[in-house]
Amino acid sequence: MYPILVKIGPLTIHTYGFMMAVGVALGLWFIYRQAKKAGLDANRIMDAAFYTIIVSLLGAKLILFLSNISYYVSFPRELFSLARSGGVFQGGLLFGTVYALWYFHRKKIPTWPTADLIAPALALGHGLGRIGCFSAGCCYGSECAAPWAVVFHSKYAADLTGVHLDRPMHPVQLYEAVLNFINFGVLFLILKKKRFDGQVFAFYILNYSVIRFFTEYFRGDHDEKIYFIRGATPLSSLSLPQLFCLLGLIGGAVLYIVLRRRQSAHS
Repeated sequence: MYPILVKIGPLTIHTYGFMMAVGVALGLWFIYRQAKKAGLDANRIMDAAFYTIIVSLLGAKLILFLSNISYYVSFPRELFSLARSGGVFQGGLLFGTVYALWYFHRKKIPTWPTADLIAPALALGHGLGRIGCFSAGCCYGSECAAPWAVVFHSKYAADLTGVHLDRPMHPVQLYEAVLNFINFGVLFLILKKKRFDGQVFAFYILNYSVIRFFTEYFRGDHDEKIYFIRGATPLSSLSLPQLFCLLGLIGGAVLYIVLRRRQSAHS
């Protein structure tokens, strides 16, 4: 746990923010390189990616605010904490996708070939962002007795994120980071051999839905109101993020089938 990367006088660089910035930079670099190789207008696509990132961040924070609105109404000073938080990733993904589709249509950017380039970049950036989460102690895991359990000690981070100190917990942030890096590799391979436009993006929705559904079982930062079904154990419970994952699986599968049939019809 290393919440502060550099502190020089009043200048403080938090590890979480730094890792998010690195993830965004590498994601944009990947999109630019692949757009060039695909013969697309890389500069226009970079503009679209830049604006989409901003909308995604705002959407992620908005969903976080709405899901905890009673808390922020009771403690209005905590609204400033939204600036430090990455927000709800699924909310950012939803807002970013809707905005990107609108922007592509408005600027006449080929939608699905571009989405196929963005999907691996999302997985890469998200993996790095989760390492930042681990450093900051946010999105922490449930208690466990596994030999790879981690124990957090930073009171500074606990005050910001609410992470439990001096307890062995699942390093769920690292679980998701590794799975996102694997997802990046899988999507990159699909990108090189794809059979129709939109195939890579559809697989991203499917793959990430599975990843998030699985890692939710090991989260320890949820309160009771986030559960759609609350059973006696995590395996018998269903959180709202898991419900969204199930909807994502359905949406990804439908998108895959529709785009594949469209390609077959054109052929």
